[in-house]
Amino acid sequence: MINIALFGPPGAGKGTQSAYLVERFNLIYISTGEMLRREMAAGSKLGEQARDIIASGGLVSDEIIVQIIEKTITENPQAAGFLFDGFPRTFIQAYILDGLMMKLNTSLNCLINLKIPEEVSVSRLLERGKTSGRLDDNETVIRNRLREYHEKTLPVLQFYRDKGQQHDIDGTGSVEQVRADIVRILQQELDKNLFNLVLFGYPGAGRGSQGIALAEKFGLEYVATGRMLDEEIHSGSETGREIAALYENGELVTDEIVVRLIEKKIANANGVKGFVFKGFPRTLVQSYILDGLLRKHGSGVSMVIDVAVPLLEVVQRLDARSRTDRRMPYDSSTDRIVKRLREHENKTVPVIDNYRKQREVLTIDGTGTFDEVFGRLCHAVEDGIRTLR
Repeated sequence: MINIALFGPPGAGKGTQSAYLVERFNLIYISTGEMLRREMAAGSKLGEQARDIIASGGLVSDEIIVQIIEKTITENPQAAGFLFDGFPRTFIQAYILDGLMMKLNTSLNCLINLKIPEEVSVSRLLERGKTSGRLDDNETVIRNRLREYHEKTLPVLQFYRDKGQQHDIDGTGSVEQVRADIVRILQQELDKNLFNLVLFGYPGAGRGSQGIALAEKFGLEYVATGRMLDEEIHSGSETGREIAALYENGELVTDEIVVRLIEKKIANANGVKGFVFKGFPRTLVQSYILDGLLRKHGSGVSMVIDVAVPLLEVVQRLDARSRTDRRMPYDSSTDRIVKRLREHENKTVPVIDNYRKQREVLTIDGTGTFDEVFGRLCHAVEDGIRTLR
């Protein structure tokens, strides 16, 4: 997802550029004026409140505007992002937008400011006035509008400049030149987006081998809790000794230890394009932990895939694996296999169901040869990365 605010004085060409960007990047266009008119036309509660205020000569409050923006965002969960035109207009609204985006588990990527000299604005708007028929396209009104724009937006620009999120673009060039400059900035922002895949499936569904192959093909870091725990033990670290002691006592490794290792993995994975998570999260609590971990690093879960294999075939696979050097501790007997499968159904299936309430969970057929399953997974991941980028 990419969220941008497009700024510029009247006549800077925001409307022209917005129309292109919305189509090019599959964004939802958010203009407070348009949204207010739409809500009023629909006769919604918020629309009626706004109509009463406007009819009495008042200004629509930030409280109403932010509710309409939140409604627009939540009604478009599959959007690739949002383009804000005319909002935030004040530094108070900038704080409001930050809080709203945080509540919705996203954030504003950047503010793009189309800079043009006042005389260029005046010239463009006067030229537009020759054909627009707009009464406000006269020099006196235009200069008043420009003065008001600069007085109100200067604090907003400083707000995002202090956060390192503001980009100035010379808006005096051709439409194509300005467009190319904007696209370059947005592409740089998109390239920062990590693609984070969570792989689910019964034990024996092939998540491990498929996850490793996907990570290698797409430049991702493979994160498997079992492998990380073993590596930590072999490293001889203090955490490794702590894990070994838990194993020896037959105790489960705590979430605190697992999170510590995952966080270290994320922090040290420089240059990767994202992560493939296998074996985590296994519980609802761990799913919340993962969301928090990724959010801390400015990211989030990009795609969730459930590798589906019939239960009988899973049991056959685990039984066959128990007679190889790839066997897992729970492969050693039928009772242990059944216990592990039951644990998956009781603890992990609810996690998948919870993700389904929030987003699309892709179910991929896990039967067939390795290459057949890998091909299906690659197709899904390619679509997911294309959407993200």
